[in-house]
Amino acid sequence: MNDAVQQDEKIQKVLARAGFGSRREMENWITQGRVKINGKTATLGDRAGADDSLIVDGKKVANASPDAVIPRVLIYNKPENEICSRRDPEGRPSVYDHLPMIKHGRWVAVGRLDFNTSGLLLFTTDGELANKLMHPSAGIDREYAVRIMGDVTDDMLKIMLKGVMIDEHLCRFTDVKFFAGEGRNRWYHVVIMEGRNREVRKLWESQGVKVSRLKRVRYGPVFIPSRIKKGQLYEMKTPEIITLYEAAGMTPPTASAMRKPTRKISRRNE
Repeated sequence: MNDAVQQDEKIQKVLARAGFGSRREMENWITQGRVKINGKTATLGDRAGADDSLIVDGKKVANASPDAVIPRVLIYNKPENEICSRRDPEGRPSVYDHLPMIKHGRWVAVGRLDFNTSGLLLFTTDGELANKLMHPSAGIDREYAVRIMGDVTDDMLKIMLKGVMIDEHLCRFTDVKFFAGEGRNRWYHVVIMEGRNREVRKLWESQGVKVSRLKRVRYGPVFIPSRIKKGQLYEMKTPEIITLYEAAGMTPPTASAMRKPTRKISRRNE
């Protein structure tokens, strides 16, 4: 078997790595006839190598060997009042408005943050990495800073650590620590493992108190650098990206690909 054949991969894996979505989503795209390989409509089971032509929705896909792909990862300090969808019928600002343009593939968000939640949001060009980091099997925790309006008791903290049934799921914090403040305006740091929709807010609300501010400060091994202010981006360097792959249980790209220089970030509105 020659090297070209050995590097052939299922089309859904190629498209996922290029940032179009998860493998399952790409399988749906293939069955919907949205993908072509070498001029023909692709079918499930088709494989593609570096020399094959892939087209998705009429646009050509850069189909490089996996060893030649240079992954990029961005840290974005999301402000409140931005959505995590690419488009919004109401015309609200999107986190994607701030990301640099890329020629091939697209940026994939690692999880989401609510409209009124700020803080750490990761983006990558490697869809497989994004999906691994989000999947519960990876066991990656998320840490939030939470400002609470209301009296908080030790019993309430114990209940939230033990778990509360919310929307037919047992939700709980794996850690809760008092951080700062006094009276009815106190900050806590909490850690969760899965991050279901509004889980942090709902856990506190189950105890009769209100979350007045919520900010994600950590995702797995990644913290927001203190110099990155709200609305600013930081592109992770090679050692930091390798740590992310390892946290996701994935083999990092080859050293030859990762040694290539990091691209300078240019915003869309520049």
